[in-house]
Amino acid sequence: MTLKTLLASAALIGIMPVLAFAQNFGAADTPEEIDMIDEGVDPIIRLNPDDPTYDIWKKIREDISDGREPGPINVQRFVGGTPWEGIPTFFHLPVALTPEDLKAGEVDVAIFGAELIGDMRARSYGPQEMRNPHRSEVYRNWGAFAMPELDTGLTWSQDLTVVDYGDAPTHPMSIDLTIPEVRKFVASVAGVELANGKRTIPIIIGGGHALMYPDAIGLTDVYGKGNLQIIHFDAHADQAPVGFGFAVTHGNPIRKLVEGGFVNGEDIIQIGLRGPNSTDLSGVAWNRSNGLRYHMMSEIEVRGWQPVMDDVLAEARANDKPMFISFDIDVIDPAFVAGTSTPEPAGLYMREAMPLMRRLCAENNVVGVEIVELRPDSDPGYTTMLNVKSLLRQCLNGLAVAKAGLGENYYNPDIIDDGK
Repeated sequence: MTLKTLLASAALIGIMPVLAFAQNFGAADTPEEIDMIDEGVDPIIRLNPDDPTYDIWKKIREDISDGREPGPINVQRFVGGTPWEGIPTFFHLPVALTPEDLKAGEVDVAIFGAELIGDMRARSYGPQEMRNPHRSEVYRNWGAFAMPELDTGLTWSQDLTVVDYGDAPTHPMSIDLTIPEVRKFVASVAGVELANGKRTIPIIIGGGHALMYPDAIGLTDVYGKGNLQIIHFDAHADQAPVGFGFAVTHGNPIRKLVEGGFVNGEDIIQIGLRGPNSTDLSGVAWNRSNGLRYHMMSEIEVRGWQPVMDDVLAEARANDKPMFISFDIDVIDPAFVAGTSTPEPAGLYMREAMPLMRRLCAENNVVGVEIVELRPDSDPGYTTMLNVKSLLRQCLNGLAVAKAGLGENYYNPDIIDDGK
């Protein structure tokens, strides 16, 4: 081995603990992991309030509703079509631009994108790729061509009123400035009261999982602080006590929500945690002391998938609070979802995740959903977006079951039995 190779190996060995800590944001347990801010250092980089473009990133067009009555806008030319034609929106759905559009259209579900620039996740283009039929809608027709899901027999795009609500405002350089705007954006959707007594359900398609913090708080702004339960699908626990000086990161939204009193620990159920960078034993102790329920992949290995899924569904129904589903796609095995920021082997299979997503949405009072950590450029194929779009479809399928009042674990009898 050459001297150059030895030096390179030594440098790699030296930096590996730092990289692992950076990825994990685990507890700072040893002196080597602790370095407080130097005395006399001001941690704030001052912004320039005199910059004329300071707030331009969140300025809404003044003419956004000029010349039209409130309500969703169908931007497609034909009554129905195949995936490769038409103007790309989520599932080729109509577009809504204002809360007035949602109310006038009695919109059940508003799907929109959100990104957080400044986190290590940066811009993922996940929301845009979810609208792109090239990699994610090989077989799904739309409009008059739409067909039912072959489990419930329902065609959610006809049984629900669903729109593409564009994207939440994203500051091009700062996660800290984006977070409060995402919170307000989520609340403005969830706060729309419909004639049937329900509210519009926001579904957020996003980048980094730091979004859980403003998404969940936006829902508590509508449904009440401490009155929200979270079903948290993730390979990682996201309750790190540190964040390199940042208040909110993709590694700590669970802890921030609990310690801020927005969500009670006992109202959180975590599913799919695994791997050495998920959490450490002090993190597990924090979960237990705060009453969080967690179902790690190790439990699934020991007990089997069906008993664990039954427990999750029973725990969710027993809670009886409005439900927010936070779905980090790295909970899925990277064989199916490679296009994510932190792929971790030995995750859930699609055949496990899809029925659970459908049943959670069908059997509970779901008031919000997020699907996050999309990073399509990390997957040279189309499997990530195809599978994530299928998970979103199963969520909508479940919401259609709930709206129709078809009950627990519903399957269309003609689909699961050939009648012989």
